[in-house]
Amino acid sequence: MSTSTQTQAGSPQQSAAFAAAWQEWHAAHERHRADPHGFLAVTHLHWLGSSPSRLDGVPGTWSVDNDVVTVVLGAGESLLRGGRELNPDAVGTTLTFGPIAERDGINLRTGDTVVELAKRGGEYIVRPRNPANQLLSEYRGTPAYAPDASFVLDGTFVPFDEPRATTVGAAVEGIQHVYEAPGELRFTLGGQDLALTAFNGHAPGSLSVLFTDATSGKTTYAANRSLTVVPEADGSVVLDFNRAVNLPCAYTDLATCPLPPAENRLAVAIEAGEQIPFERQVQR
Repeated sequence: MSTSTQTQAGSPQQSAAFAAAWQEWHAAHERHRADPHGFLAVTHLHWLGSSPSRLDGVPGTWSVDNDVVTVVLGAGESLLRGGRELNPDAVGTTLTFGPIAERDGINLRTGDTVVELAKRGGEYIVRPRNPANQLLSEYRGTPAYAPDASFVLDGTFVPFDEPRATTVGAAVEGIQHVYEAPGELRFTLGGQDLALTAFNGHAPGSLSVLFTDATSGKTTYAANRSLTVVPEADGSVVLDFNRAVNLPCAYTDLATCPLPPAENRLAVAIEAGEQIPFERQVQR
């Protein structure tokens, strides 16, 4: 195991600077989460099948066959892609999209609604996103632990001999996600040597870990939290759990978020980062 160390709080000035940096980061994250067409704006989750179907919140009749999505627009129905009207004569047309790679998608538009067409767990989904959605219009921010420098941990990224295809469950029953795990993050917390399987992150060179801990289902969301880290060339890495965030499924049942692999369910309490959203607290 790594000989990770735990960062200690410094002078009052350093503590104030640390708290201010966290506040700035969290405010930016909240602004991103409350984007007018972000996941809080999702109004429906539709799973496409081979039978053409009308879908609530979007124009047209939709179906998928052999990895190709077909949309039949009627007279007067509008869909735009990249600002270009796909039914320019308004008399009706047949559109095709795909194939789309797993965890990828495209955005279409109709009026104020962005229509996300994506592939999740091997299936095609359509999620309209409207800025007037109640979840977004009533969003009041996400509670979080006060920033605590003792949860900024030094660790080590240890690559596997070969990247491992790792299958995990999802917030939606019946589908699975497969991620490539290049290695694990090793660190020490509360005198315990710990490790988290890491997946490739969105940004080049970054890693993402999904985890639960002893706070999950109590003060933090039960299913998962996520932390992004960037290893140095020598494998050293800083895990700042103050920046552990909720995934979309913490707020809405219209999300298909992955669950952590079994080895990432930690027994220690990580009392840092985002807590259970107000929206889920009402349901508890």
